Amino acid sequence: MTTTTQSAPNATSDVRVLENYVGGEWTAPSGARLLDVLNPATQEVLARVPLSTAADLEKAVEAARAGFKVWRSRSPIARAKVLFRLRERLVSEADELARLVTTEMGKTLPDARAEVGRMIEMVEAATAVPTTMQGRVLEDVATNVDCETIRQPVGVCAAIVPFNFPAMVPFWFLPFAIATGNSFILKPSEQVPLTQNRVFEILHELELPPGVVNLVNGDAEVVQAILDSPGIDAVSFVGSARVARIVYEGAAKAGKRVQALGGAKNHIVVMPDAVIPKTVDGILTSAFGAAGQRCMAGSVVVTVAEAHDALVGPLAEAAQGLRVGNGLESDVAVGPVISCQARERIEGYVQRAVDAGARLLVDGRRGGDGDHAFIGPTIVDGVTPDMEIAQDEVFGPVLSIIHAQTLAEAIEIVNSSRYGNGTSIFTESGAAVRRYRHDVEAGMVGVNVGVAAPVAFFPFSGWKDSFLGDLHAHGTDAVEFYTRKKTVTSRFFSESADARLFGEF
Repeated sequence: MTTTTQSAPNATSDVRVLENYVGGEWTAPSGARLLDVLNPATQEVLARVPLSTAADLEKAVEAARAGFKVWRSRSPIARAKVLFRLRERLVSEADELARLVTTEMGKTLPDARAEVGRMIEMVEAATAVPTTMQGRVLEDVATNVDCETIRQPVGVCAAIVPFNFPAMVPFWFLPFAIATGNSFILKPSEQVPLTQNRVFEILHELELPPGVVNLVNGDAEVVQAILDSPGIDAVSFVGSARVARIVYEGAAKAGKRVQALGGAKNHIVVMPDAVIPKTVDGILTSAFGAAGQRCMAGSVVVTVAEAHDALVGPLAEAAQGLRVGNGLESDVAVGPVISCQARERIEGYVQRAVDAGARLLVDGRRGGDGDHAFIGPTIVDGVTPDMEIAQDEVFGPVLSIIHAQTLAEAIEIVNSSRYGNGTSIFTESGAAVRRYRHDVEAGMVGVNVGVAAPVAFFPFSGWKDSFLGDLHAHGTDAVEFYTRKKTVTSRFFSESADARLFGEF
């Protein structure tokens, strides 16, 4: 795993340099390398993020271990009250946070506001910890013998998160980890560190015990240090399938708990009886929201029988009407992708699909000299399941259309993918839905819903190469992941010295 340090031509010495948050204090890491944080819509340098070293990470681990000893002794009710305060602060700062998301990541402001809303929803779910962390008791498993299972925190937990959801994805982990009594270390994406920098300023105001929450900026060196550190007990990761496997294997080898959420290639099946206007709306949101840069994006439409001819015309017309531009502008529907390099990679996928025989219904490529990160909605028809564009996670505003004659064939196409994150079916047939949800090999299924991402109280449950581990992110799985069970079997003898105090039974 390598990261190239970059310095933009318009970087100046007065650009803000970010710091780490360790042991309750903001501190400059020892690493001398700095990376420019660019606004993908303007290529403006927003800040410079330090690329910390393994030694910097270990300082955070030491602080987290000390903080854990204090924090775990707080009652679940006390910890929940802290989260209630955090929730109120995030609500009051929601618009500022959304603007930070748009500025550093590129998605439109309405999309960013929805992301921050989901972030807050995670905190709300975590406040239920006095209930969700409860154990189980069974009296008289044998004569005068009782058995109980209690939950205790795991210890020091770390999360490595991607660029595409700077606000929400870190909060798939942080609130649940600290609610259950753990301390926490976050490594945000070095491409989008500003949102979590602001979040940790808010966390600092809550006066948590030092070391309970820590922020370490960095690249692959910090990721490897997280895997290697004996002081870290659990690791959560969201990113590409390739790196997810590296993290999963490395953490497991070191004896850590691990959940690694990888890539996706989500299919949307459209049946002949689908309500076309609503289906078009669902596909547009799924395929082109956040410029297609999300692991729940619907990137392949599988049309069944005559659904193809009914769908492609309205879908192409609607996609062509989506305005591309800076996500802060009110009438923009599709913002930039994260970088110029990402745009070039995405355009390469489109061109190779055309070269392989696919047809462009909508061409969002803008060309130019490579100094912009914009690519508009692109729809490629006539795609076959064996094409590269149908198999790989393109991670951009590109939608492939594959045609199938039957629902059975459509299911076979979906299940042939190495990924199994999410999928949707658009139909009014209950029988088709029943068969689809039963047979499809994906962890999240939408019925007439373009983005089948679950709310905070349910787990984000990808399958196959989309997820490595046993317990998924948020929902009840989060409490399972961030706690370990202790079972106590107890018996007391009535013949003890104090038996006389109890009288006869």
